[in-house]
Amino acid sequence: MQIKGQNVVWTDVDNFWVAYDKIIQTKDSVKQYNLLEDLYFSKATDGLIAMRQVRNYTAKDYIDVINNYPNFWNSIRKNTLRANEFGEEFNYGIEKLRQLYPALKPAKIYFTIGAMRSNGTTLDSLVLIGAELAMTDKNTVSDELLPDNFRIGRRKFFDSNPINSLVLLNIHEYVHTQQKPMVHNLLSYVIREGVAEYISVKAMNVPSAAPAIEFGKNNHEKVRAKFEEEMFYINNQNNWLWSDSQNEFGVRDLGYYIGYQMCENYYNQAEDKSLAIKKMLELEYTNEAEIEDFVAKSNFFSKPLNELYQDFEKKRPRVVGITQFKNKSQKVSPNIKEITIEFSEPLNGHNTGVDFGELGQSAFPKNDVTKRFWSSDNKTWTIAVNLEPNKKYQILITNNFRTQNGIPLKPYLIEFQTKK
Repeated sequence: MQIKGQNVVWTDVDNFWVAYDKIIQTKDSVKQYNLLEDLYFSKATDGLIAMRQVRNYTAKDYIDVINNYPNFWNSIRKNTLRANEFGEEFNYGIEKLRQLYPALKPAKIYFTIGAMRSNGTTLDSLVLIGAELAMTDKNTVSDELLPDNFRIGRRKFFDSNPINSLVLLNIHEYVHTQQKPMVHNLLSYVIREGVAEYISVKAMNVPSAAPAIEFGKNNHEKVRAKFEEEMFYINNQNNWLWSDSQNEFGVRDLGYYIGYQMCENYYNQAEDKSLAIKKMLELEYTNEAEIEDFVAKSNFFSKPLNELYQDFEKKRPRVVGITQFKNKSQKVSPNIKEITIEFSEPLNGHNTGVDFGELGQSAFPKNDVTKRFWSSDNKTWTIAVNLEPNKKYQILITNNFRTQNGIPLKPYLIEFQTKK
């Protein structure tokens, strides 16, 4: 379907239901996989190919959700087959976006059916809609969904009637096709999502459909304080973005609020509003100075970024010693069979991380990966080694070690020389 230069493609939705009807008629798993391949994957548009790539959807993912959630699929079928009704509304939203940002580049919009892990995403200039989630509503059945946190999270999502916000979602994803690649840290993630949400809302002149925005505005101090505390933690994005993980607020995607509010503040303080939109859309996430300038002008955080980072550094656990010798010793016995690292406080007893130092692999001790263990109080961690005489060694203890609540260890380089 061609709409004034904008391509909106929904053939993957039609193909999915043809495949679905055949798949549910047989219990033969081999036939099911063959039908999925022949009737759906082999006919895939560039959009479905991209969606599977971005979300790492396998054939097994599809067969599992088809077999396990029949009532869910029956409840969304009618809605997903309405995909062809939204073309003009999408075009209207895109034109409104172009008025805000005249340099808007074209993008293709694809309706696909995925395996329930994305209602919308992008790849390069492709807008990818996961219709099985994006077109749900309060009548969508969730009783079959497992595990419990997935069912609870999806129930809240369905009850928000996502199909009513489908155009806004599409414009949000369209904005992503215009942005520079993000840097993989939590601050970069939330700013990029905040830009997409704020500008799409600004273009459509409607409130955000994300519950996180309203909740964040009503609980600003608490949410901001928690984000400031966790901003530099390791692997904590699930508390803030793209996950049904239960954070202490019970509201998913609060990172959208963080980024959204930063953008709203930035826009409101700008004298030239058009230039503010342009700068937000064209943020270079690899340019630390540019991001720091944006953050400073947003006046969102309670302190400058460098002070927040210093606060974080003060809380980080540290390596305080090595049981068998002093670090940088030049007279370590080659007969030592274990190296025990001592920490300033108990860690989580699970996550570990060792790497080569600047001298590379040749300076890393020979070791048995099956002989690494924590002390009962998780304040030490031991690695078995086989040392050679008269050799310089390095072991980098990385920040993958962390406390129970995710504060990463300050990296520490162990360096020593064995005796002749």
